[in-house]
Amino acid sequence: MSLGFTLLLHSTASITSHQSHNLFFTFPHNNTISLAGRRNLVFRARTCSESIQLKPKSMDLKEELNKNLYEPLEPYTTGFLKVSDLHKIYWEQSGNPSGHPVVFLHGGPGGGTSPSNRRFFDPEFYRIILFDQRGAGKSMPHASLEENTTWDLIKDIEKLREHLEIPEWQVFGGSWGSTLALAYSQSHPDKVTGIVLRGIFLLRQKEIDWFYEGGAAAIYPDAWEPFRDLIPENERECFVKAYHKRLNSDNLETQYAAARAWTKWEMMTAHLLPNEETIKRGDNDAFSLAFARIENHYFVNRGFFSTDTYLLDNIEKIKHINAVIVQGRYDCCCPMMSAWDLHKAWPEADFKVVADAGHSANEPGISAELVAANEKLKNIRRTK
Repeated sequence: MSLGFTLLLHSTASITSHQSHNLFFTFPHNNTISLAGRRNLVFRARTCSESIQLKPKSMDLKEELNKNLYEPLEPYTTGFLKVSDLHKIYWEQSGNPSGHPVVFLHGGPGGGTSPSNRRFFDPEFYRIILFDQRGAGKSMPHASLEENTTWDLIKDIEKLREHLEIPEWQVFGGSWGSTLALAYSQSHPDKVTGIVLRGIFLLRQKEIDWFYEGGAAAIYPDAWEPFRDLIPENERECFVKAYHKRLNSDNLETQYAAARAWTKWEMMTAHLLPNEETIKRGDNDAFSLAFARIENHYFVNRGFFSTDTYLLDNIEKIKHINAVIVQGRYDCCCPMMSAWDLHKAWPEADFKVVADAGHSANEPGISAELVAANEKLKNIRRTK
């Protein structure tokens, strides 16, 4: 195999301009070059299968961020918190009981948490708090829409923080979780030490229309048709409203049929490459009913926000908080237009676009950037 080498010369010595100059040379394996008079040199030798970097010991090296999911772990405590006369929410803690608190906000709404959610965080540094939002997961009553609004959930997050005696915490949310993370942080910026967002969803009408009224169908026509065909042609002017009618029917089987179709549509489009395990979640009636009913309830009510651009309009309240935005380039559920609009409104936040990913946090490129984002905020916290 023939080898090619790239040499980077970096000189910080300039008497007149005080500027740095980067000079790149590529040359055959047997050639040599004189380096007389240069200092602060960085040599990089590359082959097609590896990259080697050599630096003088005096140069400051930045530690590369971990991008690997942490090992599975079990919670050290769990419980239920009564947040209203009707609702009790399930919560759990794992990782380091004395570590920096981070709260995980799941998607949907209605999706609930899963054990794999704990793996995005270093368990030696973080005190990891997961909870199921009203009506979702293990929270009770199951699939309930009563007293279930964005503002109720924000109050629940605060009640949980106070219950666990946490003065402030890091906030992590993806998909609908990114919506809730933004809304919570804008409501309580003094309680938030850092924010990690994934698969941005700002709950604007154009985002709902894209996914539920035929936009994403252009990319997934095979997945769209079963979702479409559950609704008679004379009701297809608004699928969200048509499904709302069925998801709130007096007939439980009608609810389940609509819930399965709604959930399966989202699960079939959540990954860049089809994921059978995710798709099968649409066959679980208990999961699907909570997922579909609560999602649809929030979308019919436009997230209970006062304006279509509420979250973008209130970005100034959180611009001072360290944040990372992670977005899959080919996200069909929450297309990149929303992440891009958030990035333009909030350029202070790190913006990571994963070139070979869709929507799911479990896609390799997405999960790697989420772990790295938590590592970055961990390192920032350690230096304070």
